[in-house]
Amino acid sequence: MLDERKLSILRAIVTDYVSMREPVGSRALVERYHLDVSPATVRNDMAVLEEEGYIMQPHTSAGRIPTDKGYRLFVDRLGAVKPLSTAERRAIETFMAGAVDIDDVVRRTVRLLAQITQQVAIVQYPILSGATVRHLEIVTLSPDRGLLILVNSAGKVDQRPVDLGGASPELVADLRGRLNAALIGLTPTRAVERAGALVDELPADVRPLGAAVIAALLELTTADPSTRVVVGGVPNLARFSDQYETTVRPVLEALEEQVVLLRLLGEVAGTGDVTVRIGRENPYEPLRSTSVVASGYGTNSDIWANLGVVGPTRMDYPSTMAAVRAVARYVGRFLAEG
Repeated sequence: MLDERKLSILRAIVTDYVSMREPVGSRALVERYHLDVSPATVRNDMAVLEEEGYIMQPHTSAGRIPTDKGYRLFVDRLGAVKPLSTAERRAIETFMAGAVDIDDVVRRTVRLLAQITQQVAIVQYPILSGATVRHLEIVTLSPDRGLLILVNSAGKVDQRPVDLGGASPELVADLRGRLNAALIGLTPTRAVERAGALVDELPADVRPLGAAVIAALLELTTADPSTRVVVGGVPNLARFSDQYETTVRPVLEALEEQVVLLRLLGEVAGTGDVTVRIGRENPYEPLRSTSVVASGYGTNSDIWANLGVVGPTRMDYPSTMAAVRAVARYVGRFLAEG
């Protein structure tokens, strides 16, 4: 176990290295942090930290930089995630206030998270198990083509082209009325069950059109939104051009693979609080020079999906963790109240 002085020195090294991007020397620590000990004492403590694997010397005569183990101890000893300021919380609320549906909420969330943290943000679409069918519309585009629009109680809008087969406007209106009467208020699972049985209940003249529309409806309601991930803030990687091979390129390649992003978020988040995976703790080997900070969002009893950021291990962990937690809590509350 490290004593408090060595922990203070480690915290100072992490803080300095994150902000200055340069190896940290003993004299600089004494001058900047008023440690009330001599540079020689700090050097001795740094030697112990290095021997224990918390810091390393990138090259001879240089200062020290944190290792993954050092970052991990730093994060574990934060105690509690610091709260955002009133101004920061108000900025989040203002940014999210104009959202009109789930797609807009996700887009705004990923932009907000990338902007606050200055990292690459990843947001998984929510699994709104409690959402119900609010309205179903069939828009005629031509005698043979139409557009099926499905709106749920959470404001999510899905649409899919449908073959109308030359059906008259009266038949289209009749089917629309029957579908709304049968499906409004049902969860997606119940809507699928009810729509499947509804085909056989339709009058003979409506049945061909009904079969085509209900087939499109089943495709919409059975699609799994949880497999969708939105990414933002990729230009933030430009700040780490000196780490292109170790950090930037692997991140760029990972961002092209939705499965990798889902796995990253799934491994890290899901507890309802902020979790951090540092360097080699990451499950995806090419990203083991990065850190992932993530959290589940939803309600106290139901985590709907995950969000987080990925970036170099040299990141401002206290601020990043605070931002991820605050955004996750706000988005969960926003959707629950919407």
